[in-house]
Amino acid sequence: MQRILILGGGVGGTLTANLVARKLKKQIERGEAEVTVVDLTGTHTYQPGFMYIAMGGERAEKLQRPERSLLDSNVRLVVGEVERVDEATRMVELKDGQRLLYDQLVLATGSRIVLEAIPHFVEEAHHFYTAEAALRLRKALDEFKGGKIVVGIAGMPYKCPPAPLEVTFLVEAELRERGLRDKSEIHFCSPIGRAFTIESVSEMATPILEQKGIELHTFFNVDAIDPQKKVVQSLEGEELPYDLLILVPPHKGAQFLMDSGLAPAPGGWLPTDRNTLQVGGRSNVYALGDATDLPLSKAGSTAHFEAPIVAERVAAAVRGREPKTKEANYTGKVMCFFEIGDGKGTLLQFDYDHPPKPPKPNRVWHLGKIVFNKTYWHTVPRGRV
Repeated sequence: MQRILILGGGVGGTLTANLVARKLKKQIERGEAEVTVVDLTGTHTYQPGFMYIAMGGERAEKLQRPERSLLDSNVRLVVGEVERVDEATRMVELKDGQRLLYDQLVLATGSRIVLEAIPHFVEEAHHFYTAEAALRLRKALDEFKGGKIVVGIAGMPYKCPPAPLEVTFLVEAELRERGLRDKSEIHFCSPIGRAFTIESVSEMATPILEQKGIELHTFFNVDAIDPQKKVVQSLEGEELPYDLLILVPPHKGAQFLMDSGLAPAPGGWLPTDRNTLQVGGRSNVYALGDATDLPLSKAGSTAHFEAPIVAERVAAAVRGREPKTKEANYTGKVMCFFEIGDGKGTLLQFDYDHPPKPPKPNRVWHLGKIVFNKTYWHTVPRGRV
């Protein structure tokens, strides 16, 4: 019996499980292999939809499905919280005491937000990385009647790199629609020397910021919030007053990965081979999605394109053959839509060797994102695209 254990039921974990089950169908049916997914809640959430909750176009209940409903019938689901990984015995222990053995281990554990890393974040800042926070931001926007809006990034890396700019553009468009633009200032704070980490995307976004009258602050790494003065402070010494503060919270990898010695502190990101997706030189441990330390977007799209590579390598190991070269080496492929407001968007498509060349923003790409959001449940997790 070859045991494939997948930790995490997000995009990467679900898709990998389904692809492995498909590749090893005969072995599973003969009792020679088993595929198990461990998920904290047993509920699959489409996280990109949170931004649309904040903008008033989505509801939280539409963004969830039972994880079991998305998994192949040959995949076992265990709901529970992981306590630790014991590599010596190839065993994963859950907090409820369950112990699960593995021969092949896939870490699709995502990332977590760490609000407490910035004092006063909870009471002063808004974000859109949970459904609850997105609803709270929606309420704040509804109550906003003019003033200074600051959008910033309180730590890198973070999930969905385009999201802060997208929210900034969408908020600006909403204020114009509501007749509040002349009563408002919008400031976008980037922690690096340009609007976006990838130069070609920054070159596309910066003129749009200028056209929309959004002030760009570069080298603004959020350090602290002063609730008395109502200012956000940067490590570089700059202060910005705000009436509405929207911040990307600090992110980290799973704590149990650090506690188990798989991921180094303080970030907790897994040291992952950029092509094989193996962790720290281990032949039977893989990582994908947000959990890795790869210099790529922490986004569902990344996990989407990584999952087939992990599935091919795991299936090959179980079947005792060499992995197929073309299917077993990740090229860094990522593809995602980018909203700019006013019903327009563009597309970011790139890999390790080819930076994105965003097409001119138009309505087609915006509609493409809306369609993708609605068809996600029937396509990506099940491996149909």
